Amino acid sequence: MLTIRTIVENKNEVIRKLAKKRFNATEKVESIITLDQERRALQVELNNIQAELNLIAKEIGVLMKDKKVDEANKAKERTSLLKEKTKEIEQKLVLVEKSIQDILITIPNLPSDEVPEGHTPQDNIVVKSGGVIPNNNASKLPHWELAKKYDIIDFELGVKLTGAGFPVYKGKGAKLQRALINFFLEEAEKAGYTEYEPPIMVNEDSGFGTGQLPDKEGQMYHCGIDNLYLIPTAEVPVTNIFRDVILNQSDFPVKCTAYTPCFRREAGSYGKDVRGLNRLHQFDKVEIVRLEHPSNSYKALQEMVDYVESLVKKLELPYRILRLCGGDMSFTSALTFDFEVYSSAQDKWLEVSSVSNFESFQANRLKLRFKEDGGKQTTLAHTLNGSALALPRIVAALLENNQTEDGIKMPVVLQKFLGFDKIS
Repeated sequence: MLTIRTIVENKNEVIRKLAKKRFNATEKVESIITLDQERRALQVELNNIQAELNLIAKEIGVLMKDKKVDEANKAKERTSLLKEKTKEIEQKLVLVEKSIQDILITIPNLPSDEVPEGHTPQDNIVVKSGGVIPNNNASKLPHWELAKKYDIIDFELGVKLTGAGFPVYKGKGAKLQRALINFFLEEAEKAGYTEYEPPIMVNEDSGFGTGQLPDKEGQMYHCGIDNLYLIPTAEVPVTNIFRDVILNQSDFPVKCTAYTPCFRREAGSYGKDVRGLNRLHQFDKVEIVRLEHPSNSYKALQEMVDYVESLVKKLELPYRILRLCGGDMSFTSALTFDFEVYSSAQDKWLEVSSVSNFESFQANRLKLRFKEDGGKQTTLAHTLNGSALALPRIVAALLENNQTEDGIKMPVVLQKFLGFDKIS
């Protein structure tokens, strides 16, 4: 959530930057500025009345001491009128502040100056690529056929148990899932991330804190009786660990990682791109989250991008890194890099990670602040996160790219976790 100060002091810049996200902010910005002026005027009026009440209270004491009862009673009558006026102003303040808040939560984060112009995924910029794209040939099977051939993922059984988008992993398929999770967590620990095992259901405050609510409630599974939400990513509970927390500058960087199942309704997703593991309602993912001093957050973002790249390299997958254009960015992000791996049988690139800097946008919603060394004032921290990594499309690419006539070869880095070097 943007701060009121950011909007009031940088009106034209806010409108210009949000246009890059295809968001027309003019009316909302003007409304906030007008409401903030009203709020300030009410606050001044309230402060003046409270100051007058304090003076009258002292005056009444003196009048009563001097036995000037009539004058004291008149002063008391004035006090009663002012107190009624105070209540009236306080009620107006509550309504104005709610109106400001209601508008603020609908305004996206400002994109960084590094964000390219553009409205569609085709406008994203490839900043780096690596690995060797395997030769495509007609005999290559897509991962859903390989899964059936080697009896490692049962999509039909998932439909029976729950519905489409909930596959059942079995045998070496289940072991591959576990191996990837263990590999990602072990690598994160080596990189200095502290592992958490958070709940996979969160309350409304947590959903609001990271920006999933009220923007994305239609994409989240909601347990109505308890008013809890199944998490779409570990970012939500892990970042909310620090909701309403004041850190010290010396606490930075705060580096967290977590494995969780993730749940997304993916409402409105249809067609060939949802086949197999391409788009699921439930999937496994390891997430990394960082809290940073504002002066270091973009250096931290690059470190996170480099780290995710190292994982993809170790899995021996061809990849590319994209800087997302304004129109393809999330509501909360200031700058996002997407990772895609190549799927040889499908002849397409599959997104497997987004790494983002949210600057102070989430921190403002979370009330996550820090104190500079030796200082007393608090400042909003910066939050960042990234998928490191999401499993389904990684598995799809591993199966398709490494298929041979006598089985599917497994990357060397996974073999110690798997206990085998080939699915056959």
